[in-house]
Amino acid sequence: MCVGTSAMAEAPGDPKAVKSVDGKYFDAKGDPTYNVGPDGKVDWYTFSGYRRYHAECHVCHGPNGGGSTYAPALKDSVKRFNYAEFAGIVIGGRQNGNSVMPAFADNKNASCYIDDLYVYLRALSTGAIEPGRPAKKEDRPEAFAKAEAECMGQK
Repeated sequence: MCVGTSAMAEAPGDPKAVKSVDGKYFDAKGDPTYNVGPDGKVDWYTFSGYRRYHAECHVCHGPNGGGSTYAPALKDSVKRFNYAEFAGIVIGGRQNGNSVMPAFADNKNASCYIDDLYVYLRALSTGAIEPGRPAKKEDRPEAFAKAEAECMGQK
């Protein structure tokens, strides 16, 4: 069984977006983050993260990242895990006592959207977005469509 990192890395920093490249936002540490406008409009990656979370993660981790009796609340976990640690756990899996997070390296519906999942959970964890489907979103960036097609093996 492939297992993700068990050593605690540096905690995530301030989630405030300080840079944007092709519609993707980054914090001061260079980690992916969310951007929510004054009108509540979320960036495309946060919206995509919402979609992917509810397609792949909510069955175990509960609606809106709130956890369950057998899987932790991810909206709390991203307050402790930085992006690299989060990605390592999702890709490689993790065992914590009797609880096992399976590796999602071969699941393109998760592995192709690690950034999106992280920024969605990060936005939930800080209260920047309310639970549920975001009502407004930015348009899908061309860079997103290209990266998605490449990761999914489409021409």
